[in-house]
Amino acid sequence: MEIVIIILLVILLVVLVGFFIWDRLQARQRWREQSDTLSKTVGERIADTTKVFGEVKERLGELTQRTKEIQEVGKNISSLQEILRAPKFRGGFGELLLERLLADILPRDNYSLQYRFRNGEIVDAVIRIGENLVPIDSKFPLEDFKRIITAESEEEQIPLRRQFTRTIKKHIDDVTKYILPDENTFDFALMYIPAENIYYETILRGYAEESEIYTYSLQKRVIPVSPNSFYAYLQVIVLGLKGLHIEKTARDILGHLERLQGELTDFQDDYKILGGHIYDAVTKYDKASRKLDRLGDKLRLASETRIEELPEGDTQTGNENK
Repeated sequence: MEIVIIILLVILLVVLVGFFIWDRLQARQRWREQSDTLSKTVGERIADTTKVFGEVKERLGELTQRTKEIQEVGKNISSLQEILRAPKFRGGFGELLLERLLADILPRDNYSLQYRFRNGEIVDAVIRIGENLVPIDSKFPLEDFKRIITAESEEEQIPLRRQFTRTIKKHIDDVTKYILPDENTFDFALMYIPAENIYYETILRGYAEESEIYTYSLQKRVIPVSPNSFYAYLQVIVLGLKGLHIEKTARDILGHLERLQGELTDFQDDYKILGGHIYDAVTKYDKASRKLDRLGDKLRLASETRIEELPEGDTQTGNENK
């Protein structure tokens, strides 16, 4: 009995040891699979991270390049500001902006630059609308305006604004010399202000001096325009030019129709005359046909008539008389 119990215990122990060994093997297999999965996941994460770092590096390179470009633009702007300090160059720059705006919107035949009037005056540009001209001046005085915006206090700006108002009024008076109706200009001129901020500070800001400038310019029939408002003016002018083109085309069509109407009237007269001639010819033809028919009838009757024989006594008497 004891031997049986010992054998059972040995078998049980062997089973337990085998189960323990199998469980450890399974655990090691699971750990290996998890380790492989973890290694794969970590590898993928490292690859993704490396890719992200590469993209970040690329973006940083692009950002560095953009920063350099911005710095270059800043240098160019600084250089441009230095160039624009001289009044002569500032005037030329305003003319350049005006020229580009005109070239971008209007057909070349509808505007001219540096237009000379018969009296010798030269205006920066004119716009042709039909037979009339719109003169445009772009030599806006910026020196006094620059002093205003660089003033450190409001008290310093007050006398500068007064001086600026006087300068602008004088410039407006100079622009009025381009209003020449006897040379086919409209009864107004445009004063081109080459920047929106300058236009705002000069015309729209709300200071008494600026209101005075705008009122004075309208009294002198000089209309101040900024790049944006001038663009709107040009769009309206383009519509007007299209209307003029349509009107000219319509006049040409009406002229052609009038000529065709005249030709049709002449043809109708000739046709009536030809009809009269044809009618007369038909009438004479019918009359001649009737005469010809009657003549034919007479000839036919004459050919059918027999010559009657003379009496016999008359013949003998004739012989005796001989």
